[in-house]
Amino acid sequence: MADPAGPNPNETRSRIILEIAGQMVAARGARRQVKVLLRDQGASDWPLCLFGSSTNEGIAAVAKGEAALALINPAGPLTVAYRGAPPYQGPQPVRTIAVIPSLDQYVFAVRPETGLATVEDIAARRYPLRVSLRGYRDHCLHFMLDHILAAAGFSLDALRSWGGEARYEGALPWIDSAKFNALLSGEVDAIFDEAADVWVDQAAAAGIRILPLGAATLGKLEAMGYRRGIIEKRLYPHLPHDVASVDFSGWPIFVHADLPDALVTQICAAIEARKDHIPWQEPGPLPTARMCRDAIDTPLDVPLHQAAEAFWRGCGYIR
Repeated sequence: MADPAGPNPNETRSRIILEIAGQMVAARGARRQVKVLLRDQGASDWPLCLFGSSTNEGIAAVAKGEAALALINPAGPLTVAYRGAPPYQGPQPVRTIAVIPSLDQYVFAVRPETGLATVEDIAARRYPLRVSLRGYRDHCLHFMLDHILAAAGFSLDALRSWGGEARYEGALPWIDSAKFNALLSGEVDAIFDEAADVWVDQAAAAGIRILPLGAATLGKLEAMGYRRGIIEKRLYPHLPHDVASVDFSGWPIFVHADLPDALVTQICAAIEARKDHIPWQEPGPLPTARMCRDAIDTPLDVPLHQAAEAFWRGCGYIR
């Protein structure tokens, strides 16, 4: 018999499973999707599936009803799905629960001897660029890059046809990584990646150019659901000026539009109750009061689920 003064056995079991999953994902070099299936004891079905992902796989799982909840980083691809822009055949039935704050931009870094001044110059000059890309082929970076390059007038296949090269290798271009050093040494001409705060200022200090996107390109991307962003000189002092790019901000937590209100309310209540135990990019508890309001680091272009909106309003976070 469980001790009434002790932990609830169900909570103990769930915490063990979630903490093990969290540790496995956090382990250096590991890259796993987190899929948690919950069922009633003795039942044969799995009525609740929670899916942690940084890929479009989570969008498909929620839209098909295979998962009740998923996460994605950044917010842009979820908005593309909600609007039904290609490759989707129509608007996807997704709604937001909350958006974990994260401020970032897509970065196009090239060596100065290329002479490139904008991303569009690559196509205009048919430049045989040797570019290093993230090694994980299902990352949202690649989904977004296909859209960005198409809007700029070319593709990776076109780049290869001009004698260029796209290398899928490694993780983030940390400043002590082989990937970053390959750019500095000239082994590659460019890195296209995210996490501007990790490497942009150091790259600019070494003379690397951060290419902007043109207004026409950004207009096409905004029509699909992306937000334009600015890599700001005030944040990266070695940049010569602000750089126009595509926003890479936010970690939306999202569900199917038709997920029952009662379940959505339970999910919101669980996030609120456990916010002290959920890590994010800054110190302290998860800032749920900010996560239900649109801001530069919490893009909310996919509407809140009606039950989520009601819950956060009841908390006093939305007026």
